[in-house]
Amino acid sequence: MSSSIVYQAEPELKAADFQKLLISSTLGERRPVDDLKRLGKMLLHADLILTARKEGELIGIARSISDQSYCTYLSDLAVHVDFQKQGIGKKLIKLTKEAFPQSNLILLSAPKAVDYYPKIGMKRHPHCFLSLPKDPIY
Repeated sequence: MSSSIVYQAEPELKAADFQKLLISSTLGERRPVDDLKRLGKMLLHADLILTARKEGELIGIARSISDQSYCTYLSDLAVHVDFQKQGIGKKLIKLTKEAFPQSNLILLSAPKAVDYYPKIGMKRHPHCFLSLPKDPIY
């Protein structure tokens, strides 16, 4: 008999667990997985950390920053590669929206996931801009 997936808020998630999931989800390709202290700060300053666990193993996360009223930035959505295409990411997004129902949910897609979000009802926004840490502002 297979166990069900448990979804919950985990504000005290350990940086090492976050690191392991990022690497196993491929999101680690675009996150500072070699800097455990930085990952810890990412968790510490998040407003909402939702997780998916199966038999205690962390298999999914949605980490967001929010004013809890107007905008919520879902900065990390990661699902372990062995559990992708099972609706876990969609459920984590839905739970994030439910946490702050008046808030606009915003995210930047990983290149491989850009076609996923319209399939679950999200709209592409044509006016997004990005400045990386090394980029100057003139």
